[in-house]
Amino acid sequence: MSLDYILSFAFSLLTTLITMPILIPFLHKIKFGQVEREEGLASHKAKGGTPTMGGIVFVLVPIIVTLLLRPEAFKRTEMLIVILAYLGYGLIGFIDDFIIVVKKNNEGLKPAYKFMLQSLLAVIFYLLYVNIAPTTLNIPIVHITWEMGFLYFALIFIMFTAETNAVNFTDGLDGLCAGTCMIAIFPYIIFALIQEQYDLAVLLLAVSGSLLAYLKFNLHPAKIFMGDTGSLALGGLLAASAMILKQELLLVVIGGVFLLEMLSVVIQVTYYKRTKKRIFKMAPLHHHFEMSGYRETQVVLMFWGVALLCALLGLWIAFI
Repeated sequence: MSLDYILSFAFSLLTTLITMPILIPFLHKIKFGQVEREEGLASHKAKGGTPTMGGIVFVLVPIIVTLLLRPEAFKRTEMLIVILAYLGYGLIGFIDDFIIVVKKNNEGLKPAYKFMLQSLLAVIFYLLYVNIAPTTLNIPIVHITWEMGFLYFALIFIMFTAETNAVNFTDGLDGLCAGTCMIAIFPYIIFALIQEQYDLAVLLLAVSGSLLAYLKFNLHPAKIFMGDTGSLALGGLLAASAMILKQELLLVVIGGVFLLEMLSVVIQVTYYKRTKKRIFKMAPLHHHFEMSGYRETQVVLMFWGVALLCALLGLWIAFI
């Protein structure tokens, strides 16, 4: 069984390393490039035209690898939820990216439509999940199990919609989102192995291998961006994994960086609407640090460090 773990990581890593050098010039050729916001940082203007939608590779490759190694996994409802969450939110992101690329502006899919689609998937996954699992919430540290009943729907709805958007906000610097997601996935690999959810462990290891290979092309200066295709998919994967493994509350801790990024946007927008003043120099939070004088690579390394601390804290809380 351990061979599957090694193969899933290795196959995804190698396949992504081989695929990216083919995809990047192809995206250049068809002019599927990033469109930088007019109000964005001046230092980011040079990124305009960099190929986007790189998330297609690290979404499809791990699923294909998992299918080849563990075809029986696709017969289990728990795994289907995770796989459909990864593909479904990736598809929403793909539609958004496609509109941006075609129109050559950053409006993309209208926020109301995007949220509607994200919400619809959350409802579908809840309905699938409650047929095979209890609507209980495990509260760590105090080790209390709370039967939430219909309130569990609200929790799942918030988890999927918030996590996908939070990860999306984090995708703003070279290597930032891929690195923080790879770190956040690690605790769920541990949880999956302990709970004998071996199929999920194989998929998460495959995603980790693919993300590691993707980082080779996404580190500063990035040759390709993941786009909403990748960031929304990763958010859906994390939310689905947390639900299947009954570690819903720990997603807040393990995904601490994503939470901070989302809160910075919510706080900034809310405060500005009321006072016409800004708390942060720019939101999401990573741009605030850039405008404070930190180099892009410094911000990324700092956020990776925080993500690692959050992941370790989540593991510690889970096992005390």
